[in-house]
Formats: sequence, C-alpha cells, structure tokens
Amino acid sequence: MNNLEKVKEKLYDANPSLVVLYKSGICKEYYNSGIKDIITILKQDKDTLKDAIIADKVIGKVAASILVLAGVKEIYADTLSEIAIPILEKNGVKYEYKNKVKYILNRDKTGMCPMESKFKDENNLMNIYNEFVK
Repeated sequence: MNNLEKVKEKLYDANPSLVVLYKSGICKEYYNSGIKDIITILKQDKDTLKDAIIADKVIGKVAASILVLAGVKEIYADTLSEIAIPILEKNGVKYEYKNKVKYILNRDKTGMCPMESKFKDENNLMNIYNEFVK
C-alpha cells in the first residue's frame, strides 16, 4: 500500500476531515471543518506541509491554492471542485478524488461556498494564501 492509499484509508476509517502524512513519516488526523486545520498547521510552521501527502474530505480552489504554496506533493479529496484541478495540475501536485463537483457548496447547500465564490476569479495564489496564512 502506497502512502496516498494509507492516508485515504485513515480518512474513511477514523472519519476525520483531514489526514496529513508529514515528510517525517508522522501521520496525524484533524477534525475541524473547512480549512481551519490547514490554516492552524501553517500558522504554527509555514514549512511543515512541505512534501506532505494529505487526504481531505473537501478540496476547493482556496484549499488547493494554500496547499500548493505550502508545498504539499500529493492530495486525495473525497470531494474536489473543478476549479481546484487546474491549480493542482499547473503546480505539479498529484491528486486523486472520489467525487468531482463544479464547485464547493456552502454549509446550507444552497449555493457556492463563500470562499470559493470570493476567490473563483483570483489567479494569484499568493493573494489567496495571504488572506488566510499571515
């Protein structure tokens, strides 16, 4: 079983929102919704996700942008938005997904996620990153 398979398995076995296999070999599970855990991890150490492999319940454009700039090398998403894919591909991040959606829904499932909506036309990933990780 490769490392991406290991984080995928943990995502479904323990039901966290995020699983990170760090470059050091340590694997951790996180349980907050949205991108809160990613932001918390990066605010503690901006370099900690370099070469990490992650599995996440939901990856939209904002999460993809932040993870690309954080140096993540491989991503699995249970749900991946179509507008996140070009970001991952352009930056050489390997990815897999279970479900591809046009965009990430808001919590009420009545429209686009506010973050996805706010940044859907933003082409400078650093602008997105700096909005959340300072």
